[in-house]
Amino acid sequence: MALSRDMSADQAFEVVQTLLDGPENRFPLTFNSDLPRIRELFHAATRNQWDPKTDVDWDQLKPEAYTDEQRYAARLYWSRRAWSEYGAISESPSLQLRFGLENRPSDMQLFFTIRSQEEARHAEVCHTMAEKLGGYIEKPVQQLFEGSVATHGVRRATLNADVPLEGIIAALVCTAEEIAFDVFKHLDDVTRDPVARQIVRFIMRDESRHCAFGWYFLEAICEQLTPEQKKMIENSVITMMEKVELNGYHSAWLAPENPASRSEVDADRITYEAGLGSTVEEEEKPVFVATVQRIREQMKPLGINLPPFSHPKLGTI
Repeated sequence: MALSRDMSADQAFEVVQTLLDGPENRFPLTFNSDLPRIRELFHAATRNQWDPKTDVDWDQLKPEAYTDEQRYAARLYWSRRAWSEYGAISESPSLQLRFGLENRPSDMQLFFTIRSQEEARHAEVCHTMAEKLGGYIEKPVQQLFEGSVATHGVRRATLNADVPLEGIIAALVCTAEEIAFDVFKHLDDVTRDPVARQIVRFIMRDESRHCAFGWYFLEAICEQLTPEQKKMIENSVITMMEKVELNGYHSAWLAPENPASRSEVDADRITYEAGLGSTVEEEEKPVFVATVQRIREQMKPLGINLPPFSHPKLGTI
C-alpha cells in the first residue's frame, strides 16, 4: 500500500498506521500502557495536522482594508509571535533526546516528534501573516526589547544533567505554555479579522494538547519524587515566571518600562484596535492573573508550592 497525492490527511494516516502495525514491520511503534492519556494526545495530534499554506483561508485577508500604521503594527506583532516560536522548534528535539537518554516511556518520546512539527507550523503561519501584511520583521525595531523575547534557555537546560527533566516540563509546559494557551484563548475573543482568528484557533488547539501533556506527565511522576526534587521543580517554575513571563515574553506590556517596550506596547494597541490580533494591558491583565493563580492551585496537590509573584503592573499575585 502506497501514499497518494490525492489522499486526505485521515486516509494517509490510516495507511501509515497499517504499515506500522503490519506483520512485516521490524520496528513497530510500541506504547506504554500505563500512560493512556499521553498516548491519546499523540494520536489526537496525528489526526489533527494542518498546513499553514492550505488550511488557512488567506484569500480572506484584505491588507488594503487597513491603514499603513495598522499594517505595520500588525507586522511587528505577528513577527514577534514568530520569534517566540523559533526557540520552541529546537526545544522539542532537545526534550525528545532527554526523554530517550533517561529511557522515559515511549509515549512521551513520540509525543515530542509531533510537538516539534506543531511549533514549526506556528512559526510558519505567524511569519506568513507578517509577510502578507507587508513584510516579516527580523528583530525588534529597538534592541532593548530583545531581552524580553529572547530564547529562555530551555535548550541548554535539557542538555544539563543537573537540571531535572520534571522541572523543565513544569516550567516550560505547565507554566509558559499554559500562559500561552490562555493568551490565545483571550485573543480568540478579541480578534475580528477572519484570517488572524483562524491562526489563533489553530495555535490554540495545538497548545491545548501541549498543556495537557505537561499536567499528565507531572501527575504521573510526582508521587515518586522526593521533597528535594519537588523543590527543584518549584525553583524552575519560579525562574520561568520571574525571568521570562514577567519580563514580557508573551505579553509586551509586562516588559520593563523603556522606550523599546513602549513602542511594542503601542504597536500591540494599534493591532488590537484593528482587530488583527494582539491585545492590551487592561484586557489581558485579569487573564494573566487568573492563569498564574490557576497554575499555583493545580501544582499544590502535586506537592509543588509556588510563592507569590510581584510585578510593578500587577502588584503581588
